[in-house]
Amino acid sequence: MIKIFNQIKDFLLYSLLQLRIWKKIYPGIMHFLLFWGVTIQLIGTAIILMQMKLFTPFELSIPRMSDYFLFERIMDLAGIFILVGVVMAIIRRKVMKPKYLGYKWDDYFVIALLTLMVLAGFTTEAMRLISALPEWMAYSFIGSIVSNLFLAWGVTPEIAFRLHPYFVLLHIFLGLVFGASLPFTKMRHMIMAPLYIWLRPRRHIGALAKIEDIEETELLGVGNINEFTSRELLSFDACLDCGRCEDVCPATASGLDYSPRTLIQSLRDDAVNALVKRNGNGSSRELSAEMFKEETLWACTTCGACLTRCPIFIRPPERVVDLRRYATLMTGEMPKSVGDTLRNMERQGNPWGMPPQDRMKWADGLDVRELAPGDDTDILFFAGCAAAFDERNKKVTQSFVKLLKKADVDFGVLGLGEACCGETARRMGHEYIFQVMAEQNIETFNEINFKRIVTQCPHCLNTLKNEYSQMGGDFEVIHSSQLLTEIADNLDIDQAKGDGIEGKLTYHDSCYLGRYNNEYKAPRNLLDKAKIDRVEMERSGENSFCCGAGGGGMWVETDADKRINHKRLQDAIDVEADVVATACPYCLTMFEDAANSKGLGEQLQVLDISEVLEKQIDGKQE
Repeated sequence: MIKIFNQIKDFLLYSLLQLRIWKKIYPGIMHFLLFWGVTIQLIGTAIILMQMKLFTPFELSIPRMSDYFLFERIMDLAGIFILVGVVMAIIRRKVMKPKYLGYKWDDYFVIALLTLMVLAGFTTEAMRLISALPEWMAYSFIGSIVSNLFLAWGVTPEIAFRLHPYFVLLHIFLGLVFGASLPFTKMRHMIMAPLYIWLRPRRHIGALAKIEDIEETELLGVGNINEFTSRELLSFDACLDCGRCEDVCPATASGLDYSPRTLIQSLRDDAVNALVKRNGNGSSRELSAEMFKEETLWACTTCGACLTRCPIFIRPPERVVDLRRYATLMTGEMPKSVGDTLRNMERQGNPWGMPPQDRMKWADGLDVRELAPGDDTDILFFAGCAAAFDERNKKVTQSFVKLLKKADVDFGVLGLGEACCGETARRMGHEYIFQVMAEQNIETFNEINFKRIVTQCPHCLNTLKNEYSQMGGDFEVIHSSQLLTEIADNLDIDQAKGDGIEGKLTYHDSCYLGRYNNEYKAPRNLLDKAKIDRVEMERSGENSFCCGAGGGGMWVETDADKRINHKRLQDAIDVEADVVATACPYCLTMFEDAANSKGLGEQLQVLDISEVLEKQIDGKQE
């Protein structure tokens, strides 16, 4: 019942009202006018044809009363919608020229066809009105205007009566051309998009699909077009080709050979070719080798920007992971850096390849409670691999722990019993490593009595919160910023003098904390409570630009002139920030690497919000 309710809600909100289209006002208005103009005209034309008894065994009769007059006005208004939408489309392509917009033959074909259909419709209506000159003629407000023009040009009722059937046939012909062209033009999304919105997966956007019975499954990932599910194939055909995903993709913006739109459109083309050509012998069709190119397959950071922009909820990052699974688990063809990272996780249990016995070195001298099976605690602190093995992020973890101790929070850690959450392996496509690590952690978690898990890493957060449930682990998981918000009063953050941080600070939204888990307020509230001179980058919140580390990007080698973190650093420079605050260890690393590579390491400080708060509180106490 809940599923049906959600499907109906989605259909109303995103198919009929098209709420996601409105994220860009101009194209939103344009698309709304075209969609509803065409839809109303199609329905109205069908009603008219039924009155003419051309295609039905019965005749529909509409009395020439108030309801009919309303019908006339709605049809004329729908025609105006189409014409205005067409004009807006032409202006957009010829004047505005957004770089992400498609410029294919079918764009102009559809524009021309819609224009001709509307003009033919208005002319047909005018001839009908002139031939009869009914008293209610004015109710067809556009038809009457066109009629008066033809009357002024000398068209008599007799001429109009003779011409009317020909214009009817022309209108019908154009309508048939429109219908016949639907499968071959972008207008097919009028049918496919609502259908996909109805059938789309309701799985949390932060959770990838699990490979069931991975030990027994022969096919891992997707290397062949027919290995996608029918719903996934439908998503390819439903794509509007609008370019909104490409417009916000950090890989595309950085010059890498990847575009989510190109990926989906290429998969659609492969599916069509497989259907039409059958690979020459009726066998299934292999995916294009272009999709397995290193720069294409591994450039996606799975940041989720495309997910927030797609009007119909297509999920390109999941298709990327499908391809990666095939590459890592079936063919073994992957960049050396990816292979090295996965081997580190297999052999040492972490992407850094550090000895697992070093996992607790970050806690030296902090007197952190290590939990044993059967122990009780309010908060289980899951430090994660970055906190354990990256020297810079060890300092972040130490700051966070000091804050917890100041607030007298009851917490503990798993110590050497903690294992990598497996997120990196899963996004890189190695589902087997992920499942092994997830099962290990879940078993360890179940031996401890705790209320909630807290982690500083948004990647760990997303995995533990949204993906471990697939493996039987249902836990309440929160981010460190959320816990710090809860204990802010105990830390007296609002009493800080505010002299720990000098200059302007800008906060960078982590993709996995923001877009995947909808947490934008907690870090900002903490910074504001601490009396930080905070300034927003142009791209922030849901529109934040990725640092480049997600989806395994932390470990993938990229050309120096195509690094995503360099473009993101520029956003901070543009607002003249002296400090960049992050809430993710990967983001912190990427910002520092970018700053150092550009020689700005001394000018631009990069801190985690835990470090910022500690500095502010310590400043108060000095």
